[in-house]
Amino acid sequence: MSAHDGEEHGAGIGQRLNWLRAGVLGANDGIVSVASLVVGVAGATTSSAALLTAGLAGLVGGAISMALGEYVSVSSQRDSERALIAKEREELRTMPDAELAELTSLYRDRGLSEETAHRVAEELTAHDALAAHLEVELGIDQHDLVNPWHAALSSAVSFTLGALLPLLAILLPPPEWRVPVTFLAVLIALAATGAVSARIGGSRPLRASVRLVIGGGLALLATWLIGTLLGTTGIV
Repeated sequence: MSAHDGEEHGAGIGQRLNWLRAGVLGANDGIVSVASLVVGVAGATTSSAALLTAGLAGLVGGAISMALGEYVSVSSQRDSERALIAKEREELRTMPDAELAELTSLYRDRGLSEETAHRVAEELTAHDALAAHLEVELGIDQHDLVNPWHAALSSAVSFTLGALLPLLAILLPPPEWRVPVTFLAVLIALAATGAVSARIGGSRPLRASVRLVIGGGLALLATWLIGTLLGTTGIV
């Protein structure tokens, strides 16, 4: 068995990381935003109808907002990548010798000798000049550009799934247990999403989980206190 059997190679990695990133961010935002909303409302009233209305409004509005934001952001990134590819293609057409010299220089800067760098540049240019320049100069794979629809769909679905957790946690228990159950469910879910996001990014799961749990806990506490204050003073 090879030492690299578990590693990902080839086209499609960028796409998978793109929708995984959008999915984790969407789930995290769904959990925190809807949980903060319903906990704040629960601090002011025990009405199940009010909690359901607020939760559903937050879920639908948040899912659409997340999807739109991801679509616009990733579309801009994709447009930039396409513009860079077109520019590189034109440079290869109009000044191939200068591009070959540039590719040789880039490989030399990576530690190859002048002779080896020139030979590698020549062979890669003969095989696929555009792909070689895009990879070395820009880190772009023209066959694996980010897809805004994938990111938007992943973000919307994950936001919805994340939002369902606090919505169910606030509605299903008896009124006196709603806020504690929601706090507990949300903090556990945030710890899990933090660990998943850290694994995707290759960082430490514990640190990421602690950050999310602290941030989410503060958000819940703040909205609950505001809701309680408004409810006890008779403003709502």
